[in-house]
Amino acid sequence: MSGATMTEQTIQKELVGVVVSDKMTKTIVVEVSRRLRHPRYQKVVTTYKKFYAHDEKEEASAGDKVRIVASRPLSRLKRWTLAEIVVKAEQVEKVDV
Repeated sequence: MSGATMTEQTIQKELVGVVVSDKMTKTIVVEVSRRLRHPRYQKVVTTYKKFYAHDEKEEASAGDKVRIVASRPLSRLKRWTLAEIVVKAEQVEKVDV
């Protein structure tokens, strides 16, 4: 039999990117970059795509490197959930002049 059994785990889509916005309630915007070669000019080009992810505990902040996994649709744009924070960004204190 070549069919999948119940004991096998399903493969989940997983992406790693940088949080560019955390201003919404329980939602973060993650920018994922890809480097690929241009088909005609053979130059390496970096492309970016933004994903809206659910952050239940609101623990991620702007600048953090995070891992997100695919989930069921949570709203019109949210189809991803925060799995873990890979690298926490440095917090810079604001100085009043």
